[in-house]
Amino acid sequence: MSRVRLDAVLVQAVIAGALSFSHLHDLAEAAGQDGWKAWAYPISVDLLLVAAWRRMRTHADNRAAWIWFVIALAASLGANIATAGLLDLEEVPAWLRILVAGWPALAFLGGTLLAHAPTTPEPAGPVAAPLATPDPETDPDFMVERAPEPVPELPPTPAPAPDSAQVAAPPTVAVPPALLDHARKIADSHHTTTGARIDSATLRARLGVPVPLADAIAAQLA
Repeated sequence: MSRVRLDAVLVQAVIAGALSFSHLHDLAEAAGQDGWKAWAYPISVDLLLVAAWRRMRTHADNRAAWIWFVIALAASLGANIATAGLLDLEEVPAWLRILVAGWPALAFLGGTLLAHAPTTPEPAGPVAAPLATPDPETDPDFMVERAPEPVPELPPTPAPAPDSAQVAAPPTVAVPPALLDHARKIADSHHTTTGARIDSATLRARLGVPVPLADAIAAQLA
């Protein structure tokens, strides 16, 4: 169906163009433009129509194109009406002869302005929208209380060095009474056998206790 519709439009355009072309030729010839000049008039009008139409389709600012399109359309439509029997082509009025004679200069001006009119440059890319500042009156999330950010932990302050005059006391270790009695028996036996007081290392080996506990027991037996 689209192919048939396209062909019908082309046929209609050819018919309308041929009739308009013929009317413009007849009017120009009746206005005193004979020979090849009478055939040049319809070509000039049609070219101005096409140039104005292309300008309207390819450019955003098309006010000038619309003006020249209306001028060319008026020239074509006027020729169609004038040759329909409303105008005596044997006695063309002077004002119409002036319009026909001045048409080449007018068409040249219009074509030149359409061809060399400045174009509006298109933007290179999408423009990023500025970041919107939240409005406390319209933004419902603006007044929402936010949790405070955690405070970074500071490194621990090193303890001051102990004074040389002070001596750190050994840690206090609780000694069970039964263990202390057993250790006292071992110490007495050792003193009877060797004649010397038992030391912490021997006491630790005999009892099988850790060094701090052995030291605490030896300190209480002293």
